[in-house]
Amino acid sequence: MTITSPSMTPVAGAQAVGRALAVVLSLLTVFGPISMDLYLPVLPALTTDLGSATSTAQLTITACLLGLALGQLVAGPLSDRFGRRRPLLVGVVGYVAVSLLCAASPTAETLVAARFVQGLAGGVGVVIAQAAGRDLYSGGRLLRYYGRLTVLGGLAAIVGPVIGGQLAEVTDWRGIFVFLAAVGAVILAACALVFRETLPPEGRGAGGLAQTGRDMRRLLSDRVFLGAVLVTGFVNAALFAYLSGATFVLQDFYGLSPQGYSYAFGLNSLGFMVFGFIAGRTSERWSERGTLLVGIVMCVAGAGGLLATAAWELPLAAVIVSLLTMVSGVAVTTPPATSLALADYPDIAGTASSFLGVARFAFGGLAAPLVGLGAGVTPLALVTITAAVLGALAYSMTAHRPAPTTHDAPSGSPRADALPQTPARTTTRVVREP
Repeated sequence: MTITSPSMTPVAGAQAVGRALAVVLSLLTVFGPISMDLYLPVLPALTTDLGSATSTAQLTITACLLGLALGQLVAGPLSDRFGRRRPLLVGVVGYVAVSLLCAASPTAETLVAARFVQGLAGGVGVVIAQAAGRDLYSGGRLLRYYGRLTVLGGLAAIVGPVIGGQLAEVTDWRGIFVFLAAVGAVILAACALVFRETLPPEGRGAGGLAQTGRDMRRLLSDRVFLGAVLVTGFVNAALFAYLSGATFVLQDFYGLSPQGYSYAFGLNSLGFMVFGFIAGRTSERWSERGTLLVGIVMCVAGAGGLLATAAWELPLAAVIVSLLTMVSGVAVTTPPATSLALADYPDIAGTASSFLGVARFAFGGLAAPLVGLGAGVTPLALVTITAAVLGALAYSMTAHRPAPTTHDAPSGSPRADALPQTPARTTTRVVREP
């Protein structure tokens, strides 16, 4: 299919590996979810084996989340300067190596440090999957691409604990990290064989801290971009609060068995996948901002249902419906928020993507421990409703985007030449459906 777009530049080899490249980019999205939850079934055994406190073992989750956030913040600008392929390969190699280090960790403290580095390396794949997608697609194809990333993220969240539980039948927690290293090695091979550079040299920035600072100021001065990032951060804070607190609410407070909890978790993850897919299509055919608003309304309604449950001690069904509504709402916000944030920044898509990643994992990492400050449904309800309402307030910032300017990119610099701000810069190229 031939597409003429003012915001796209030629990509070497795009026609030859279009479908395979899209698959590899999609696989990169599993780094975050699978790194976080694959080993959760063996976390108690890990705690006993290393002789650590439960709180110390739980820090391995927080460390990974913080690493994922910081890794994206670093990798995004680097990929704008050096291209997508080199930072990606370095990141995946690092992920494989540090996963093996996690498996060999002699103490819980060593494992916490290794998990932080594992998150750093994993963040490279996550941010480049978003940025390279912006290099390759625009318009409806870009929205469908982000919708598919949302679906795959939900799928990874579903299968991660399931695979981890099955692996626990045949190996210990160290074997789980060896498995993660093997997954990284497979993705490394796929990247080395299939991934071709999606950001040509003429589209790259000059680099350096000064340029990165100008890029970040340019992004943060855009109300629509900042609003989309804040929406992403706040709704994911609600999502991570759910991931952190739902186990205790459903099992300890409502008496669900582990199997019953797995069914509830699977239902919510299925909702995340289905609504993420629908949101990508709806954003394309109807309205990005309209779809984003629907997602936020769903988040507020679901969190409000949890608050009502806490206030009036409603039955289990009310909790299940509320969680499903809220989690599905997070999925609905993801494709339009990502597209709104990146649409006007093809020249610094890596840096822009890094802000989304930092908001997603940093806000989530800060919200998750708050759920443990009390018992029952109330802490989860308070954290999620606060996050959802803040997300709704941030939505108002996405109402209008002023005309883009190039004042932060000095004329004559590579970055200024790369900015696709004029209609004269139109390139015809062929891409495959994402």
